[in-house]
Amino acid sequence: MSFVEKKKRRCGDRKDGIWVRDITGLNVMMSSLYPNRCDCEVCMHEELDITKLLEYIDKKNSDDPAHKTKLFHCIVAMMVRIVNTRRYLNRFVRTNRIYERDEITVSFVAKRAFNDTAEEALVTYKAKKDHTIKDVTKFILGEVDEVRNTKNKKKDLNSTINKVARLPRPLLRMITGFVRWLDKYGKVPKSLTHGDPAYSTVLLSNLGSIKCPSVYHHLNNYGTNSIMMTIGTMKKKNILNSDGSIETKDVVDISVTADERIADGFYFAKSIKMLNYLCLHPEILDLPFDEDVNLEEK
Repeated sequence: MSFVEKKKRRCGDRKDGIWVRDITGLNVMMSSLYPNRCDCEVCMHEELDITKLLEYIDKKNSDDPAHKTKLFHCIVAMMVRIVNTRRYLNRFVRTNRIYERDEITVSFVAKRAFNDTAEEALVTYKAKKDHTIKDVTKFILGEVDEVRNTKNKKKDLNSTINKVARLPRPLLRMITGFVRWLDKYGKVPKSLTHGDPAYSTVLLSNLGSIKCPSVYHHLNNYGTNSIMMTIGTMKKKNILNSDGSIETKDVVDISVTADERIADGFYFAKSIKMLNYLCLHPEILDLPFDEDVNLEEK
C-alpha cells in the first residue's frame, strides 16, 4: 500500500494540502453553500469490542515491559492505517475548495499532572511509512514523559500561546484576526502550525484516562482538522451472540465528529467498521503502515 508522499505544488494548491480537482458537483456545491466546518458536522457513536485487543496488549507488554503499549497507542496506530487506506479522511475544506494532505498526523492533549490547575501540552504524532505500533508507543511514551517530568517547559506552541495571550486585548484581537486571515489561505507560518492539533488529520481526546465516557466534541472553523474522536472508559458488557449465547466482552465507546463535506455517510460508516476489524485482528498493528492489508470483513 503506497503511503502518502510529498507532491509538487501547482497553482491553486496550499502548502498544507493539494487541491482536489476531480470531485463531484455535489461536493463543490456543499463546500460553497456551507463554508463553515462547524455547520457541517456529522457525529457517529460506536462501541468497540476490544477483548482480543487487550489480550494482544497484555502479550506485547510481557515481551517488552520497558515500553508498555496502551489502548490509546493502539487507537492512534489504527487511525493512521485507516486514514492511509481511506484517503478522503485526510482531506479538509478551505475557501470553498477541498484539499488533501500529503502527511498523516494524529494530535492529542497531555496534562502535565492529573489535577484541576495543571497545564496542558499539545502533542502531535507524524506517521512514517515504516512505523508500527512499537514506534507509536515509543513516541507517545517519550513525549508524555517529557511533558510531565520536565521542569523547564519546552519552547513550543504552548509557550508561544502563553506569551501572546498576555498581550492587551485590542492588540490580541488584531493579531488573531490577522492569523485567521492567514489560516484561510494557508499562509500561517509553520512555526505556528507545527504541533497545533487544529492542523492535524485526526484530533484524539482520551477521556477514558480520566474515567469519563466518550462525548460529542465539536470541530473548529480555524485550522484544517476534519476529524475529532473521543475515547471513553473500558468496561465489561454481556453480548448476545448470533447463536443465542451470552458472552462477556471488554468494550470501549468512542464518538467521532467529522466534516461531512469531505466524504459521504457510507464512506464514514465503512471506515468505522475498519476500526472494529482492527480491534478483532490486532496483529495487523505489528505491520508497517505502508504494508497492504485488507481491512474489510470477509
